[in-house]
Amino acid sequence: MKTFNRNRVSSCMLLLLFISFGGVLAQNTYVTINGQLKDAKTGEKIIHATITVPNTGIGTVSNSDGEFTLKVNRSLNAGYFEVSHLSYATTKFKIGEEDGKEKTYYLEIQPVQLKEISVVPNDARSIVETALEKIRENYCRTPNMMTGFYREYIRQRRDYLSISEAVVDIYKAPYASLQNDQVKIYKGRRSGSVKKPDTLMVQLQGGPNVSMLLDIVKNNDLGIALDNLDNYHFEFATVANIDDKLNWVITFRPDVVKEDPLYFGKLYIAQDIMAITRAEFSLDLSDEDKASSIFVQKKPFGLLFLPTSTSYLVTYREQNGKYYLSYVRVDMKFRCDWKKRLFKNSYTVMSELAITDRREDSIVKFSNQETFKSKMIFSEKVQDFTDVDFWGEHNIIEPENSIENAIKKLSKGSH
Repeated sequence: MKTFNRNRVSSCMLLLLFISFGGVLAQNTYVTINGQLKDAKTGEKIIHATITVPNTGIGTVSNSDGEFTLKVNRSLNAGYFEVSHLSYATTKFKIGEEDGKEKTYYLEIQPVQLKEISVVPNDARSIVETALEKIRENYCRTPNMMTGFYREYIRQRRDYLSISEAVVDIYKAPYASLQNDQVKIYKGRRSGSVKKPDTLMVQLQGGPNVSMLLDIVKNNDLGIALDNLDNYHFEFATVANIDDKLNWVITFRPDVVKEDPLYFGKLYIAQDIMAITRAEFSLDLSDEDKASSIFVQKKPFGLLFLPTSTSYLVTYREQNGKYYLSYVRVDMKFRCDWKKRLFKNSYTVMSELAITDRREDSIVKFSNQETFKSKMIFSEKVQDFTDVDFWGEHNIIEPENSIENAIKKLSKGSH
């Protein structure tokens, strides 16, 4: 049985396979902004954009339909919120009286001004080395207490087998330290099964702990294994605007063969202070057996459960000159085949964590009893769907249309 080990790439996602037959504030204390983000020229929806209230830790992320909800306590007297996304101009929008009304917000593409680029790097690896050396300067060196919203779902073809989500408290240990992050579930809910699985029940192990491990700046010995740059070949790709700052875009691909598969991807590194601001990567699936061994912890004899695609996204947000973890998303697809049986199926597993608030005062680590453990099954630690107003004043990631419909179906069935 595999366990979470800081020296193994496989610690970043485990699946368990089993045979299976068969205290809220009143709303008038906060302003609710409901919106959809679109490209001002094309009208296309803008997904996974960061929505924040400046000079606070409050924020959320737009979903895969470009939609978001942001709740801002009236006591803050905030006049506007801010939206940022890769290659778009960071834009401020007024917090008006349209409390709760849906509105479309448009972002303008911000072209890269090539004349601002002083030197095009010849050695992409040296940029990555410099970014790693500057972690202590560019990321917080004191512990933070964060609030996050975590969601995970498992689909069999197009049918949801489970949806689980929670507001979580996070003890974020200092960067460039040996301390581990901690996660505690504040309140959460789960779906049970929207559709009964045909022959398999797939469960995800690790929950929000996996998202924290994918903070590649803090855990560069995990995830894409940046603790040894000899693992990869790095190349300069282009320049991108993030939060109105120019970023080097450095691609990487495996340069050696290891016991565990490595990754293909991109690192975005701010030119001004050489901080990693964003990472996009996917697992090398060329060796199916090797890739499968990372994800599957327990499965029945004769079952082939093979990954067909993986996608990881990790973003960071700058505040007061330091960068903090902002959003983590994992999308994986698997093919399921039984040897010598006429049974084939496909599964999609998704998890995402958005940091919705942060503070630096009165930081206390969680007790062992409170802490969510890496071997736990997240869906087993939260309660069934019951209350449509479950989240109250907490900021969440708006559910995508298909998830929202499944949640409505479950909520109706629970009454």
